[in-house]
Amino acid sequence: MISVNNLSVQFTGTDLFKNVTFNIADHDRVGLVGMNGAGKSTLLKVLCGWQEPESGTLVIASGQTVGYLPQEMVPDAVGSVIEEALTAFGHLDELEREQERMMQEIAERTDYESAEYTRLLERHNEVTERLAVLGGGRRREAAEKVLLGLGFRHDDFERPVAVFSGGWQMRVELAKLLLRHPDFLLLDEPTNHLDIESIQWLENYLQAYTGAVVLVSHDRTFLDNITKRTIEITAGRIYDYKCPYSEYVVQMQERRASQMAQLTNQQRQVAQIEAFIERFRYKATKAKQVQSRVKMLERMERITVDEVSTESIHFQFPPAPHSGKIVVETKGLGKAYGEHQVFDGVDMLLTSGRKVAFVGRNGEGKTTLAKILVGDINDYTGTYRLGQGVVLGYYAQNQAAMLNLDKTVFETIDDIAQGDIRPKIRTILGSFLFSDDDIDKKVKVLSGGEKARLALAKLLLTPSNLLVLDEPTNHLDMNSKDILKNALLQYTGTLIVVSHDRDFLSGLTDELYEFRDGAVHEFKGDIMEFLEQAKNLKDLKVPKDFKDPKAHSSSKQAYEQNKERERERRKLQNVVKQKEEEIEALEQQLSEKDAQLAGGQAQETSFYEEYQRLKKDLERKMEEWEEAVIVAEGA
Repeated sequence: MISVNNLSVQFTGTDLFKNVTFNIADHDRVGLVGMNGAGKSTLLKVLCGWQEPESGTLVIASGQTVGYLPQEMVPDAVGSVIEEALTAFGHLDELEREQERMMQEIAERTDYESAEYTRLLERHNEVTERLAVLGGGRRREAAEKVLLGLGFRHDDFERPVAVFSGGWQMRVELAKLLLRHPDFLLLDEPTNHLDIESIQWLENYLQAYTGAVVLVSHDRTFLDNITKRTIEITAGRIYDYKCPYSEYVVQMQERRASQMAQLTNQQRQVAQIEAFIERFRYKATKAKQVQSRVKMLERMERITVDEVSTESIHFQFPPAPHSGKIVVETKGLGKAYGEHQVFDGVDMLLTSGRKVAFVGRNGEGKTTLAKILVGDINDYTGTYRLGQGVVLGYYAQNQAAMLNLDKTVFETIDDIAQGDIRPKIRTILGSFLFSDDDIDKKVKVLSGGEKARLALAKLLLTPSNLLVLDEPTNHLDMNSKDILKNALLQYTGTLIVVSHDRDFLSGLTDELYEFRDGAVHEFKGDIMEFLEQAKNLKDLKVPKDFKDPKAHSSSKQAYEQNKERERERRKLQNVVKQKEEEIEALEQQLSEKDAQLAGGQAQETSFYEEYQRLKKDLERKMEEWEEAVIVAEGA
């Protein structure tokens, strides 16, 4: 358990939180929420020891470990992907040496009734269980499983980490953290560098994680699928809700409505008391009652309403100019970098007003195709054309990084504003939360969220009828994402959006293109329908409604295959359940013997021999259970 008592942290003289108290239990699933700047990331740093609080105490149970993944970091890996991942097991060597020393000592000692011997057995049990959880002798197998889950391929394992982009290097750091299996896992925006498939894998992994998980995330679906408790940081205080994020939002609104009602009632009561005091202040016959009410006001604990930020971006896209019916058409489109064929044979026909999503693993070509469509890449095979009267608007994945850092916020917009827009620059910037003081700031000093908002503001300056948005929600908080989504729903032009945010895509697009293994497949439907189809078929490669006749199998054959897979899955699950029951029985027997040892009574030699036999049986069953789980998950 992590116990936080009366903790206070300041930033530039202001309390981020003051005298907060809460506990994190061993198997908690906690989401940390609050406005940008409320102190979520700071609290994670305090919990993992990266930052000292101004006051208060932080107590972590003896022997328990804490692992932390920051939102941004500069990895310094020098080896290959698999070599770097295996460094996560460095601490196991010491555990194994400690286990060997204890086994030797247990074999040699004869003071079976002593407290020291009992503590030795307990520590040996702890180390043995820890090694079983962390994979012991199957380190490479465990490392490969996590790396594959996070999107790496087998042929990536021997490549140097340094040749990968920063996002993929962050995946290696996440893999190392998961493989260390700390008792408390603290993750700050872990989905920032993941695609939908890897996010789903991470969700499944964290749902089965045996330790505690504390998350900061702007991905509503991710929070809802993992957390069962939400801690809100607001106005220097915390509120603890025993529910996932979406339920928290409802309860939080109810709490604030209740606070407003209580405040209104108290204000009415105070007004009545003050009126009585003023009316009878100078009447001797009422002096006692007046003094009583004065003291009542002094003792009254004033109700306060939590600070709620009313600031949010507010905008809508300009009306889309008229275009021809066909907006984008490709035939046999392909793109290669050297010998690496990113995709090939892409046939796409987008008509006016359609809203489509590009989804798939990172590196499969979503951004590459977006760049071809907007004219940033011209060396491709096949044919591509824009329709009659198409006017492009483009938000690049690295749009914020493409801003001129030496210009001010105002200059960034002023450089491209024309005609009637020029007098409205301050109004436009204000709608994106840039105050009069902010507009003279250099772009270089802006936060990631501010740069993202500035880049979005640029899109408003030129009316377009084809918007291509590549990861537009990066660095945006939940409120800003919702407002952007609403603006896109009202947009009258054609939309192509690349995103891994399922909640953002849900209800926004009516068809999608999945990029996988060098091919691009069309799917008619929403992202949630697509994911459900993929889940039902147990194969994310080719949902049954893809328009690819070569990939189709007959419905009867697919039905029979699904039935067979389901039978096999149930068999494997039964094996796992059987192993769990055997482990539970052994643990019960060991618990009874531990109770006898704790009683301090001398035992026969056979007792200790049986005790050691049970311990070895438990170790073996734990290994068998883990192997069964791996096989079941693989299926």
